[in-house]
Amino acid sequence: QVQLVESGGGLVQAGGSLRLSCVASGRIFSINAMGWYRQAPGKQRELVAAITSGGSTSYRDSVSGRFTISRDNAKDTVYLQMNSLKPEDTAVYYCAAGYWALLDETRTSYWGQGTQVTVSS
Repeated sequence: QVQLVESGGGLVQAGGSLRLSCVASGRIFSINAMGWYRQAPGKQRELVAAITSGGSTSYRDSVSGRFTISRDNAKDTVYLQMNSLKPEDTAVYYCAAGYWALLDETRTSYWGQGTQVTVSS
């Protein structure tokens, strides 16, 4: 089993920045991709960004250029730096991990508990 614990959410004004952190523990030696999903009220959960164990990254179009995902394998931690935040970024953000290089709902094996990000206009 793998446990994921997020931190760093909060309330910020539009245009501001936040950094989310996710620490992994447990049987993490076989984990490949890690990433961040988000779910806004009344909307489906969506993948925001992902990073493989080798450092390859991917982003959804709406956050590309504003968000940066990074990973410190020595600390078993993945980060999401969010800049130029918009009200539409408001959601619960979930850390996720899987055994494959590709991360999607089917290939996500572990989830964090979620952290709220609220962007005020």
